[in-house]
Amino acid sequence: MKNRVAVAFTGPSGSGKTTLVQKVSSQLIKTQKVAIIKNDPKDKAVFDVEGKDSHKFYQTGAEVVVTSPTRTTYFSQREKSLAEIVAMINDFDILLVEGLKTLPLPRIAIFRTKIDESYFDCSEAIAIDDTIDPSVYAIPDTIDILDLNDLDQIIDWIKTHAISI
Repeated sequence: MKNRVAVAFTGPSGSGKTTLVQKVSSQLIKTQKVAIIKNDPKDKAVFDVEGKDSHKFYQTGAEVVVTSPTRTTYFSQREKSLAEIVAMINDFDILLVEGLKTLPLPRIAIFRTKIDESYFDCSEAIAIDDTIDPSVYAIPDTIDILDLNDLDQIIDWIKTHAISI
């Protein structure tokens, strides 16, 4: 069985989670197969265009798969567990998860301008920029402090801390 690893990213809205995951993925994809899971807790994401066949099929409530020569898209009406999603994706080396604070994965919390200490309980590292002075916060010694703008440092942390799934 292939050694697949995962790490998660969390943080308040607007903190830069998506941007960081995008940068990490763009770098890692050069040498590894990368998969990304994005949590949409408010169910706001829109995945298809109204009036198109796939949208019409999705509106029936069915599980829908759209295939083409360059991609396969799966529209599901059902919540999936991490194990079910991993089984569906299957062929990857590293999984990057944005959100899903309840998953037991090593986690980097991202902050800009201020740190929300409520994230400390679910994070092994925090990534901050120079708008934050970490000395004014009670950051536990068990949490690594990363430079949000140092992609190499963040990727090194991921390679060291990501766990097998």
